[in-house]
Amino acid sequence: MTDLNWEADLARCPSRPFLREQAVWAIWLYRRGRRLLARRDGPVKSVALKLYWILYRMVETAAGITLPVTAEIGPGLRILHFGNIVIHDKVVIGANCTLHHGVTIGNRRSGGLVPRLGDNVFVGAYAQILGDVRIGNNCKIGAMSVVLTDVPDGATAVGIPARIVIAEKTLERIDA
Repeated sequence: MTDLNWEADLARCPSRPFLREQAVWAIWLYRRGRRLLARRDGPVKSVALKLYWILYRMVETAAGITLPVTAEIGPGLRILHFGNIVIHDKVVIGANCTLHHGVTIGNRRSGGLVPRLGDNVFVGAYAQILGDVRIGNNCKIGAMSVVLTDVPDGATAVGIPARIVIAEKTLERIDA
């Protein structure tokens, strides 16, 4: 069975990614887990999920990437410079998104709402996106930024807390 999401992920990687990047291990396992969850219930699914969870913990430890199977992630996910990446289990991430090392995408408090990222979002190293926020399509989140509010389509957000510094539609700086 062909997994178009996995093929889109691989298309954004260099050749032979399993030998070059630990992040691809986590992405592959995430896609495999999603396929397992879609299977009909039965003993094969039950055993496969138990094996999946053992492998998940091993890859999570080796790669430093928490990528829960219950998160909704579009095709073409690219994780650069693996390590210290934590994604909440209810996060929604669009297609062709790029995450750098140290990224956290999750809630601000236990049981709180989580972010939704659009398509073609670039998240810089150690950026934090927290709470009930929407990151629009074609956005850039600067390294070490803490995003606590919505970011409109095509915008760049930087700082702690993050503020919009460039809106792509108007191609002008926003002085705040």
